[in-house]
Amino acid sequence: MNLNATQLESFGPLTDLIQDESIEEIWINSPSRVFIAKAGKSELTNLVLTKDTVQDIIERLLIWGGRRLDVSNPFVDARLPDGSRLHVVIPEITASHWAVNIRKHINRGNTLEDLVKIDSISNEILELLDQAVIAGLNLLVSGGTQAGKTTFLSALISRIPVNQRVITIEEVFELKPKLPDWIALQTRNANLEGDGEISLRRLIKESLRMRPSRIIVGEVREAEALDLLIALNSGLPGMATLHANSARGAINKLQLLPLLAGENISQSFITPTIASSIDLVIQCSIDTSGQRRVSEIACVTGRSEAGNIEIESLFTWNGKKYVSGLGNFTNLLNKRSRIN
Repeated sequence: MNLNATQLESFGPLTDLIQDESIEEIWINSPSRVFIAKAGKSELTNLVLTKDTVQDIIERLLIWGGRRLDVSNPFVDARLPDGSRLHVVIPEITASHWAVNIRKHINRGNTLEDLVKIDSISNEILELLDQAVIAGLNLLVSGGTQAGKTTFLSALISRIPVNQRVITIEEVFELKPKLPDWIALQTRNANLEGDGEISLRRLIKESLRMRPSRIIVGEVREAEALDLLIALNSGLPGMATLHANSARGAINKLQLLPLLAGENISQSFITPTIASSIDLVIQCSIDTSGQRRVSEIACVTGRSEAGNIEIESLFTWNGKKYVSGLGNFTNLLNKRSRIN
């Protein structure tokens, strides 16, 4: 954890848990029930806090995060100085106690080579993804909660050529690519009067005026999917993450999210747009032992019919090794080169 002494003091009784690098996440259900996650598995600690202590910790941490938490805004999502992510929900949204999650920023898998070392991908997959990023393919990283989507996205970003201008767009700053020409954009909540909100949709639109070579959306959840697809369909390379249980599920979900943008958005527009805009879907997973791994890589061929988008498997993890699918990566590269 890259925190100085003053910043560590803000965590109070949680300091030892914060400094323990084997702990991935800390959450508080009530002052007497503090949990941690190690290697993807949760366990109850013997730490007992008080209501005032919990609230005092959060108030100090929010100073660093620059976010507001009150009755009119009972949720908060904030970034801490070391890159960890803080999420808090207060009553009456919760039943009795403040619900607190601190997802720690642990420096594992910063590059694709690191992911090979921890057995998250194979060398063959590394080479494929390296080509995909350099060629400017549009990549969708999907997976469940805690599957390592953001970590994997960061590793992909590290392969972007250094002469390109990258704009990252997130709800909370998490991505920190080591690129010379990089701008990070973050959403903003409305103020007490209900004004001043800056949404992901607004940020995607604004980013297009900033001469990007690529745009990266930290997580697509709602109607911003439409703005992302329109940007990618215009020839601008990009990457994003999405919650889904499979590569096929990710594409199906991406067909639904743009419909949230309004009644005038039709599936007849969305389906072919996805087929021509998304190139690769990379499915991340975490197994019962806590091992995070790319479980599937599928390519979108560009063809669609009757509302169905054709995808073909390139690699699938069968529990012991990666099995090659019928997808043709060379055709995918040729498809993108023709578009560009």
